[in-house]
This record gives sequence, structure tokens and C-alpha cells, in this order.
Amino acid sequence: MQAIFIYATAALAEIAGCFAFWAWYRLDKSALWLVPGVLSLMLFASLLALSPPDQAGRAYAVYGGVYIAASLLWLWLVEGQKPDQWDLIGGAVCLIGAAIILWAPRDV
Repeated sequence: MQAIFIYATAALAEIAGCFAFWAWYRLDKSALWLVPGVLSLMLFASLLALSPPDQAGRAYAVYGGVYIAASLLWLWLVEGQKPDQWDLIGGAVCLIGAAIILWAPRDV
């Protein structure tokens, strides 16, 4: 369960940080939006470094699946666009793939 918390919180931090830049660049928000954005991206990197896999590439692969699902949640809750059936199917496939990578038995 700790892994799920780390990945979900990291995804929220990365999406929020990137959205801050998006808001400044695309939505004509103040450059002050970049300050919490940078702090959020620093939190993201710190959290991802705490993830369970010993290999960075495997940690990033798992995170990728969680990030996709979290992005669809952001689309719905923050941007007000409800994901369609294909978004939900794609997100589910990504989460299944992430779970396989994270929890598969490995020869150590």
C-alpha cells in the first residue's frame, strides 16, 4: 500500500507542477504560478526516488501507468472533461501493466 501512496502522490505532484507551467504559458496566468509548480516538481522527484523497485527504469515504468490514470482523473476533476470509455479502458490497461511490473515475482 505504501507503493500506491508514493506513486499516486508523485503523480499528483507532477501533474500539478506541469499544470502550473501550462497555466502560465497557455492560460496567461502570472509567472508566480511557476513557483509552486517548481516546488511541486521537486516533490514529485523526491517521492519517485522513494519508490520500492531497486532499478530506476522499473520504478519509472510503474509510475508511467499510474501517471496516465492520474492524468485522466485530473482531466475530469480539475478540467471538467469527463473521460470517455476509451480513456477509461486505456487507463485500466496501464494500471494493470503497472501492477504486473511492480508486483510480479522476480528471480533475485
